[in-house]
Amino acid sequence: MNQQELHQLASKKVEENKPLIEKDSNRLQFHLMPPVGLLNDPNGLIHFNGLYHVFYQWNPFETSHGAKFWGHYTSKDLISWQEQPPALVPSEWYEKNGCYSGSAVEHNGKMYLFYTGNVKNKNNERETYQCLAVSHDGITFEKKGPVIFLPEDYTPHFRDPKVWQQDGIWYMVLGAQTEKEEGQVVLYASMDLENWEFKGPLAGGNLNGLGDFGYMWECPDLFKLGTQDILLASPQGLEPEGHLYQNLFQSGYFIGKWKPETNRYVHGDFIELDRGFDFYAPQTFEDNHGRRLLYAWMGLTDENEAFQPTIANGWIHALTLPRELVLKGDKLYQKPVAELTQLRKTHDFHQQVSLDNEAKSWTAINGTVSEIYIEVGQHEVTCFEINIRENVKLSFNYVKSMITLERKSFKDGSPESRSCQLPILKELHIFLDTSSIEIFLNGGQEVMTARFFAEPTEQTITFASRGKVDLWIEKWSLQLS
Repeated sequence: MNQQELHQLASKKVEENKPLIEKDSNRLQFHLMPPVGLLNDPNGLIHFNGLYHVFYQWNPFETSHGAKFWGHYTSKDLISWQEQPPALVPSEWYEKNGCYSGSAVEHNGKMYLFYTGNVKNKNNERETYQCLAVSHDGITFEKKGPVIFLPEDYTPHFRDPKVWQQDGIWYMVLGAQTEKEEGQVVLYASMDLENWEFKGPLAGGNLNGLGDFGYMWECPDLFKLGTQDILLASPQGLEPEGHLYQNLFQSGYFIGKWKPETNRYVHGDFIELDRGFDFYAPQTFEDNHGRRLLYAWMGLTDENEAFQPTIANGWIHALTLPRELVLKGDKLYQKPVAELTQLRKTHDFHQQVSLDNEAKSWTAINGTVSEIYIEVGQHEVTCFEINIRENVKLSFNYVKSMITLERKSFKDGSPESRSCQLPILKELHIFLDTSSIEIFLNGGQEVMTARFFAEPTEQTITFASRGKVDLWIEKWSLQLS
């Protein structure tokens, strides 16, 4: 099909789905979601011509992973978003099975999108092309076709170009799989954004002192914070190790020093970005305020994906809230962007409370869409926990110095949990949407993200302790103006 036909079919599907969307109590109130179908990776994050642009992987026709479009939202303030026409649709031979993930840069007043064209040939074999599209207005794009073809020694699992400029040179990192089935991030360089030179592997399994580390690395992102070079990647194929790597696929980062002239990247250990259930394919960009902001897919392709109840209403998945990244020592901290305070409608609760071997709830704290901030003061306690809407429980074990997030499984309602070590619990900053929770611990030292699906009538939030603990609690009801 040509571009016009695909645009028309997508628009028709959106219109057909509106009645189901309007009655769905699980639609989120302040997160980006697809108008219909499936959303996954955030793409092309950029501030361009006074607007924030968030593109995303989108299958408008099904709630499964098919031939992807690039959906598109714009905003002046990261709060109120306008849906734009799809930026890319799989209409050309080099992308016929999907316009896969990529990134955006500005050059000479134009926006350049780089993305992976996914193709299944007549023998059902994968082909991959790194493609370019250019726009003067950030809304309509002219496709230029492939600019990079698959190099030797790599399988067609070669995708997700992330482009930036440094010292007058354009660079691109790509997620890759070697013919030995080792995950890597590889580097290209260019002077003009159209002619690219392969510079070789930057990082990966059995490189830079790292041992075996998965069979494929997706969604790489290399950027500087302070004096350090941070590499984000999403390795596939890591086996769980205690509290580590508890999801099917992981997303995390390395901190190190990159020398462009030799493509040498000396880095430390891999550190997971989010310790909850639903976080993958993060991408960052620098905005007009000089902040390094991050979005991620608030979902995952795993065995439970098909059991999400929103599928019955023709849609699935969302993006996380935007987060600002700050480097503190050898740790990336994530904090919700300051603009989110604009969502605060009413300041419903703000007081000091104490728990002493008891459970308490306050009507003013209950609700389905809220921001809750908690400071933990004096305590002689073995465990402190918060129960949310009879579906989610967050608990801190003082004996084991461990934080645990538990929810009901989408599949059968049985409890499932994610946990990580946390030396001390000082504060919690919780963003609660109708069917999602994002928890920032100790100023973003650790973050835990999850989707959950409670009954809309169940709004109770309960605090409990084993022992005595003093808490300062604030709660705001949130609403888009």
